[in-house]
Amino acid sequence: MGPEEAPLRRYHVWEDIMKKLLMGTACALLASAGAAMAAGHEPVSACLITKTDTNPFFVKMREGATAKAEELGIELSSYAGKIDGDHETQVAAIETCIANGAKGILLTASDTSSIVPVVEQARDAGILVIALDTPLDPIEAADMTFATDNFLAGELIGQWAAATLGDDAADARIAMLDLGISQPTVGVLRDQGFLTGFGIDVKDPDKWGDEDDPRIVGNDVTAGNQEGGRKAMENLLAKDPTINVVYTINEPAAAGAYEALKAMGRENDVLIVSVDGGCPGVENIKEGVIGATSQQYPLLMASKGIEAIAAWAKDGVKPEATEGKAFFDTGVALVTDQPAEGVTSIDTDKGMELCWG
Repeated sequence: MGPEEAPLRRYHVWEDIMKKLLMGTACALLASAGAAMAAGHEPVSACLITKTDTNPFFVKMREGATAKAEELGIELSSYAGKIDGDHETQVAAIETCIANGAKGILLTASDTSSIVPVVEQARDAGILVIALDTPLDPIEAADMTFATDNFLAGELIGQWAAATLGDDAADARIAMLDLGISQPTVGVLRDQGFLTGFGIDVKDPDKWGDEDDPRIVGNDVTAGNQEGGRKAMENLLAKDPTINVVYTINEPAAAGAYEALKAMGRENDVLIVSVDGGCPGVENIKEGVIGATSQQYPLLMASKGIEAIAAWAKDGVKPEATEGKAFFDTGVALVTDQPAEGVTSIDTDKGMELCWG
């Protein structure tokens, strides 16, 4: 190696070192910038917790939440109780959502009062909690409730049943097929609304079963499913086989009640009323299984709930209640093919257009 080559070689070695340093610095800067961008744009996560994942009402609710979450870029995790009334599974789900750093929880509570302490934990952690369909007890335990006016839903079917019977309403024999012995708010509101609409004094409006009107044969619980509806109907028919009006908490329970009546040959001379307005329920009106139902809109409840979580995550803004009410009212309509004077309703053709909206 000549005397001129040594400086040249040292120069090339120095150049290689500088290139590596510059490239390393650039990579570090890019990684830092990427981390900063990721920190500023962390995906928003939300939870949907329903009473079950088999009831068509909650299936549609999950579909609505999932579609809106995908549209808004929200990561949605869905949980459900094993059966209606499975409080422990819902508590565990909320605890999981807290641990996972969810921004919001949409909840249809099975036990509307016992769930409150863990809901408070979630809210203390900065999570927006929205009750869907079923208000908590007290209602202000959630940041907001998106629901049907469940008292009005019950009142409409009560008014329809009384108007349909006419003078015979004075001698009605009424079976009350409720949700559960814990008396969640949604069940109380529908039950008391129905009795009020029928013209019966409800005594304490915050619970069912304390009425003394002789037209009420009794109350039984269904867990909101078809088998529960059948068993409850059988129990009350054993008490009084002349029952001619049946209130049901929802349409799966109504379908079960119809099975029990059909087994006794009574399916054509008993009025069955219900709440949900799902597509299968509207079909049951067409087929004469149910006389009338109050239609609610679970897809709308869920999609509005996801929108509210997105707004909370972005701007810290909470949803507002419908004017004059303590909740956001997602609407209700009476569906029947036997309209009654003085009771506003839509027919099953319109009901099928709107079902599960």
